[in-house]
Amino acid sequence: MGHRSLTRPTGPRHDFCRAFLVLVAIVWAAACGTEEQLRAERLLDPDHSVWSMPAPDSFDILVASTKGDFVMRAWRNWAPIGVDRLYQLARHGFYDDSRFYRIRAGFIAQFGIPGDPDVTRAWAGRTLPDDPVRESNTRGTYAYAMTGPDTRTTQIYINYADNSRLDADGFAPLGRIIEGMEVVDRLYAEYDETSGGGMRGGQQGPLLEFGNAYLDREYPNLDRLIRATVIPY
Repeated sequence: MGHRSLTRPTGPRHDFCRAFLVLVAIVWAAACGTEEQLRAERLLDPDHSVWSMPAPDSFDILVASTKGDFVMRAWRNWAPIGVDRLYQLARHGFYDDSRFYRIRAGFIAQFGIPGDPDVTRAWAGRTLPDDPVRESNTRGTYAYAMTGPDTRTTQIYINYADNSRLDADGFAPLGRIIEGMEVVDRLYAEYDETSGGGMRGGQQGPLLEFGNAYLDREYPNLDRLIRATVIPY
């Protein structure tokens, strides 16, 4: 019985295949790098045309966190103005590597201040007009935090309980957590309001100015939002 040769294949055909695979890998890496660069540039340019593009009728956002993953489903007919912004923010990595900085047990979990203060400064004052409240703030729904009429920006809260009393104040839900609400329930809550409350009172200054550097130093136990990925369905 003969023995299979252990010699690696050689010759022009093998060299061509190897060169082709190397080229594909280089092109793929360059494309990924270019896309990441474009995303980073757009985050610092809120006047870019991409931010005025509408979202799909519905989509999911897979959120990876230090407590596990959960899925946020958004419906454009719930709140089209807010959902359009949410879609583009998530697509461009706005929420990636940020913190769940305000967790009030039995009430809400809040995130949406970027980890990078340069991005925060770029979006300062970029408020949204209100959407009509078409759905109620029940457990598992989420909406933009705000300080009054037409002041929504990028901060999102998730309802831990039936907070339908917020409906009358104009908080318009964008969608609902459809998977992993138990993950949201486990987010670190011991800091309560001290780590990121006070939006209405103008007390979020250090978060806005220093981002992750401040929160990681002063509130190291906060859970992290690792990545938010848009998943059409």
